[in-house]
Amino acid sequence: MKLPIRRLALACLTGAAIGAMTGAATPAQAGTLNVTVSARGNQRATWQNAFDQFKKANPDVDLKVSYVGEEAYKVQLSGWLATDPPDMLSWHNGERMAYFAKRGLLEDLTNDWQKNGWNRTYASVKQSSTYKDKQYSLPLGYDAYGFFYRKDLFKKAGITDEPTTWAQLLDDCKKLKAAGIAPIAVPARDAWTLAAWFDYLDLRVNGYAFHQQLMAGDIAYTDPRVKRVYEAWKTLIDDKYFIDNALSYDVDSISPLLVNGQAAMLLMGTFFSAGLPTATRNEMGYFRFPIVDAAVPVAEDGPVNVLIVPAKAKNKADARRLLAFMGQPKINGELAMGWGQLPSNNKAPEPQDPISKVGFQTLAGTTGGIAQFYDRDMTKEMADEGMKAMQQFFSDPTQLDSILQRLETTRKRIYKK
Repeated sequence: MKLPIRRLALACLTGAAIGAMTGAATPAQAGTLNVTVSARGNQRATWQNAFDQFKKANPDVDLKVSYVGEEAYKVQLSGWLATDPPDMLSWHNGERMAYFAKRGLLEDLTNDWQKNGWNRTYASVKQSSTYKDKQYSLPLGYDAYGFFYRKDLFKKAGITDEPTTWAQLLDDCKKLKAAGIAPIAVPARDAWTLAAWFDYLDLRVNGYAFHQQLMAGDIAYTDPRVKRVYEAWKTLIDDKYFIDNALSYDVDSISPLLVNGQAAMLLMGTFFSAGLPTATRNEMGYFRFPIVDAAVPVAEDGPVNVLIVPAKAKNKADARRLLAFMGQPKINGELAMGWGQLPSNNKAPEPQDPISKVGFQTLAGTTGGIAQFYDRDMTKEMADEGMKAMQQFFSDPTQLDSILQRLETTRKRIYKK
């Protein structure tokens, strides 16, 4: 039975986060700048360090920051923007940003981009920050996606090289399983982690242009090309290359499986490395999602995290001061480094962490297109239904045809196509 949205959100929050939500809805007092951001536990210190630097440089601003857990944040954001929001919020670029810009809920930051020189320093991510030729967000860090893997477990299974093709990946999974090692961990309780699998298989099987048409609702889910994506995925499920009980794990609970050597690989964004113990991080390698069809140009996911100013914010002047501060190359680089991400500002130092460096080089050399991520490239209602369907498919892949038919019915209803 589904809980009402408000009860569901409250059930997801700790007492501290509930307090943060309450603070987010409190009207701003004179001279007060209210900011609410989404953060996992290991991300808060990085946020706070940047905010502390801003407070030191701007002692006249009474900055109040609230932290909310990621899943609860997603539930609450629409309500905040539509009613009585804080002065600044963290969010995502692409369709997720455009959705609110289209509804007049975000402050137009085009002049800030011009004034602060962001058209140059954030040139590579300007498009994803834009809706109808206007900019509505400040890019922060972004993630490359690929496979984390335990080098020692690969060696134990007799694997000497990172797989670069789908056939090699399947062969490596077979070797790992024969050695008594679960080949691939996936925290499927968080449905968006399954969306990463769909994104990459679709990008590798059908290419970027097809993928964006599908995200826009222009292609039927009963199209044979969509089914081919799921059939490739089904091979891994049928051969039991994923961990057991994957639907019981979320991102925060999956780490011990890699730390303790119970699983060899994980498809995830570079941010994941920031939460790993140093010893494990030193044992970890990272490689690009393998090629499935050599004739398809290589595309990647590169989702950008951003700051936005609500149209109904009360202290827009100080919000713009904070934006300008956070957009500096030094601060942008520090945020990205602390989160295990890549800096969006092209004047920020390149990442030195080995995994982040591979991710940076991967995206820098990508010519086939860079997608924002499944639930950031697609309208929210369709994305929610699509990710729910992925969990159902993962639980019982024999239901694929009925799942795709249901998604097609949903697509027609949402997009009127």
